[in-house]
Amino acid sequence: MPPSSPDRLTGMKPAYLKLLTGQGTRQGLWSLPLLIALAIALGLSLTAQQFTSADNLFNLITQAMPLIITAIGQMFVIVIGGLDLSVGSVISFTTAILALDGPAYLLIPAVFLLAAAIGAINGIVITRLNVHPIIATLSMQYVVLGITRILRPVSGGTVPDVVIASVSGSLLGIPLPVFWGIAVLLVAWKVLHGSRFGLHLFAIGGGIAAGMEKVPHNFGVAERRNILLAYVTCSCFAALAGIFLAGRIVSGDPNVGLLFELDAITAVAIGGTQLSGGVGALHGTVIGALVMALLANGMNLTNVSPFIQTTIKGLILLLVVGLQSRKRMGL
Repeated sequence: MPPSSPDRLTGMKPAYLKLLTGQGTRQGLWSLPLLIALAIALGLSLTAQQFTSADNLFNLITQAMPLIITAIGQMFVIVIGGLDLSVGSVISFTTAILALDGPAYLLIPAVFLLAAAIGAINGIVITRLNVHPIIATLSMQYVVLGITRILRPVSGGTVPDVVIASVSGSLLGIPLPVFWGIAVLLVAWKVLHGSRFGLHLFAIGGGIAAGMEKVPHNFGVAERRNILLAYVTCSCFAALAGIFLAGRIVSGDPNVGLLFELDAITAVAIGGTQLSGGVGALHGTVIGALVMALLANGMNLTNVSPFIQTTIKGLILLLVVGLQSRKRMGL
């Protein structure tokens, strides 16, 4: 006999509640940030007339893209219970390399190779020397920042034309940054949610979050190798964000990546990824980055002081981390 209507509703209720609370799912709480993003967009469209203008929406997409790219990379290490505080310096370093007035076919591969080396060093220090991710990547942040300021003490230099052209203008009436976003999302989705590597990252993070770090290893997961690759991936995404920013500002800038690491962590946390590891979804991270971009755009339109904006971002990070459940002190 088919179930009655009340029975069907009873069966649907737990799934509905899981969607709203993020409980019982590896994707985390992403539906609430989506509602927040829609509410912010609606509020800005009603209070700031220029918000819905084509120019502002284009600027919003362009401003959000580096954060989206960086946050996606940051998610790879947060899923395993880590953090990478060096991504802001990697972004600045990338712009400095690209502004060395060299050929694009040499500079672009060079920034990815250097970024991969930075990520590999982070991974080796964390896995082999057992240094906490915050200390390891904070140290790398200062090392990379120092090298960047040696190469480019002040903003300037010449960025390859192909880099500038890749982020400027539109194709078929669609801004080129949209195509950046589509390409990055497709690649990241395949790697994080459609590959054995991504599955292993979630397994490692889930074991760490549950206090059972050795369980993934017992099932044949190469923890050290996957953790190292997660940090390499994170740095390469930061380099990609640096390429986008270099094309946008048309120069190298030692300070352009300042605080990007905190914005990226905040975006990932807002999107429902647990900083303790093992729980998160790519679409949640994108939603979190859009929330951050909408807030920044709205505060700019309403002439909120940049210093107050920084304070608000810090409070948001404290709030979203404080609300996350954890079984022990720490991330």
